[in-house]
Amino acid sequence: MPTSTPSTRVTGLSHAIVTELKQLIYTGEFKPGERLNEAALALRMGTSRGPIREAIKVLAGLGIVTAVVNRGVYVRQLSLREMLEIYELRALVFGYAADRACEHFTEEHKAQFETLLAAMDAACDAEDGTLYYELNLQFHALILVISNNRRAHQAYDDYVKELHLVRRKYFNVPGNMRRSNVEHRAIFDAIVASNRSRARAAAEKHVHLGRARLLANFEEPAKIP
Repeated sequence: MPTSTPSTRVTGLSHAIVTELKQLIYTGEFKPGERLNEAALALRMGTSRGPIREAIKVLAGLGIVTAVVNRGVYVRQLSLREMLEIYELRALVFGYAADRACEHFTEEHKAQFETLLAAMDAACDAEDGTLYYELNLQFHALILVISNNRRAHQAYDDYVKELHLVRRKYFNVPGNMRRSNVEHRAIFDAIVASNRSRARAAAEKHVHLGRARLLANFEEPAKIP
């Protein structure tokens, strides 16, 4: 029977810590610009610093935290200007992906979209912002996969990672979730119809409307001291 090594145990524990830290950050217990203390986190989670350090590396790769040389690790924060610039690029890439998805769309993809859209409707009914957010990410990712352009997919993933912290909390508003999913259905309908121009326009509009919903509640973060 295979046995786990110390390194695999650390890796498994780190994954659990990543999940817990993401939840603490997304719910606002750790705020943008706040410093993460390895020793305090290890004590809180009943582990050594090793798994904490590995988890922080993963979070840095996801764009959720930022390491500042000789000063420590901080929860990632974006200025208003940075956020707006990223949204502009997201809209362009997502519109392109929706356009390209029309070329590669299959019945199997249609079933995947319908499953996701139904699940997001259920999340709206349950007012479950956390579930809706994860399903929303899957919907967008599916369009990028179908677009069959790896460079576009990677660029889009990078933009999404940078925006996680400012976007996540606004999905807790039921009205925002429902409006978002109406827009998803418009994109889906255009792709099903192989209407490339309409798919591109609907995808770009969706990103811009998401930006408007976020701006309605956006608070400019304080700079890291």
